[in-house]
Amino acid sequence: MGYDLLLVAVGLVLLFVGGEGLVRGAVAIAERFGISKLLIGLVIVGFGTSTPELLVSVNAALDGAPEIALGNVVGSNIANILLIIGVAAAITPVTGWDRGALREAFVATFVALATLGLVQADVISRLHGTVMLAVLVAYLVSTYWLERRNRQSQTFAHEAEAREEIPITRPWQAPLFVVAGIAALVFGADMLVQGSVSIARTFGVSDAVIGLSLVAIGTSLPELATAVVAAVRRQSDVVLGNVIGSNIFNILAILGITVLIQPMDVAARFREIDAPIMVAASLLLLGLLFATRSIGRIWGVLMLAAYAAYMVFLFSTGATS
Repeated sequence: MGYDLLLVAVGLVLLFVGGEGLVRGAVAIAERFGISKLLIGLVIVGFGTSTPELLVSVNAALDGAPEIALGNVVGSNIANILLIIGVAAAITPVTGWDRGALREAFVATFVALATLGLVQADVISRLHGTVMLAVLVAYLVSTYWLERRNRQSQTFAHEAEAREEIPITRPWQAPLFVVAGIAALVFGADMLVQGSVSIARTFGVSDAVIGLSLVAIGTSLPELATAVVAAVRRQSDVVLGNVIGSNIFNILAILGITVLIQPMDVAARFREIDAPIMVAASLLLLGLLFATRSIGRIWGVLMLAAYAAYMVFLFSTGATS
């Protein structure tokens, strides 16, 4: 038991450090080669913060724990809204509404609704994964041209700056950050999955609950770190962009790639409980942006309370059969 807890703890640290190193190194390389901040934000920062989710989900699926893989994606999306935006809004009101943010929130909500429909099937197949990746490519291309046309690259510039806590000044440092980050992510993901599965078995808790809670929160640490830094700096657009972009990537890229590698069975609880909660959280965020154009401290506290209640519900109903 102690060894399993150590695996989880070290795995979480490696995921956090690896995710940070990968993003910082990739951003530095992109800037050195003159790649635009827009592309950095869309591809490197967006995908980089979701790399822990990708490796954990793929490892879990290959290790015969599909509930952890799917729970990681669904749980991360719930945590991104209720926990991460909740924390950020509790620090300082999250504003920065614009047409772009509302458009992306609509896309994230549509993707969540599509996922709710997808989990009604008993198995998520490679065909589903192929469609998700095709939609992701279309989304990236359309977003790139829309943002380029409207010249709204400031959000992505802020996001890169919010993550750049350790300056990378020498040419050799950036590739080192990338390689070390990937290595840390690979080892961290493997350790986290192994430890989490063992703990679930020990306490008689289902893989789904472990994936939706411990693993989901752990793999969301890069997004949480970015959101807290952005909130302290009062860069609300980064908070929204970070969460909304991550939620879209988690489903289209992470789930898509995972099932392309290893199709997964869908447990009944995802159809009946967790996917609907993910959709409800997405609709809440969309409604707040549409109706109030900001998320104040009261809403932040309410989101945190809702997430705490969800965690209590998870573990009270999460015993394995």
